Amino acid sequence: MKTTKYKALLIALLVGLSTFTMAKSAKTLDHDANMAINKFIDETPGGDPFLVKAKAFLVFSDIKEGGFFVGGKYGEGVLRHKRKTLGYYEIMTASVGFQMGIQEYSMIIAFTSDAALERFINEDDEWDTDIDGKIAIAEWNSKEELDDVEFKDDMVAFIFDSNGLMGSFTMEGTKFKRINP
Repeated sequence: MKTTKYKALLIALLVGLSTFTMAKSAKTLDHDANMAINKFIDETPGGDPFLVKAKAFLVFSDIKEGGFFVGGKYGEGVLRHKRKTLGYYEIMTASVGFQMGIQEYSMIIAFTSDAALERFINEDDEWDTDIDGKIAIAEWNSKEELDDVEFKDDMVAFIFDSNGLMGSFTMEGTKFKRINP
C-alpha cells in the first residue's frame, strides 16, 4: 500500500513538472496544430472533408508518452471548429501496469456529434475520459477515402506521425484540461 502512494506521488510530480516545462504560447500551439493538420490531410485520403464535416476536433501535434511499469503521457493542443480556434487544452494520462518504452506522436480527436462536443466544452475546464466519454481509435482501410467511412462513436481519435516504441498492458486514466497559454 505504501509503495502505491509513492508511485502516485511520483506520477503527480512528473506530470506537474512536465506541465511547467512544456507550456507553449498560443501562437506556437496554433502553428503546431496547423502543421499537424496539414500532415494528417497529406497522409489520409479524405482527411480534409472529414475534418470539415466534424462538429469540431482537438489537435495534439506532439504527445510524449513513456513508462516502465509506471507511465504517463502529456501534450498540449488546440480545439478547432473548421479552421477557427475555440480553445487550448492539455492531455495528461497516468498508467500503472506492464509497460515499457517511450514514444511521441500526433493525435486528432474528431467530435462527430453536437452532444459529445457540448459535454466536452461544458465540463468546467476538466474532462476525464473514463467518466465522461469513450474515444474510439479510428480503424479504416488505407485505400478507402476517410470521408466514406462511417464511425459509430461520438469521438474518433486518429494517431499519426508516430516515433518510438511503447508496449503496454495497463490501467490508465486520461484527463483533458483547458489551458490559457
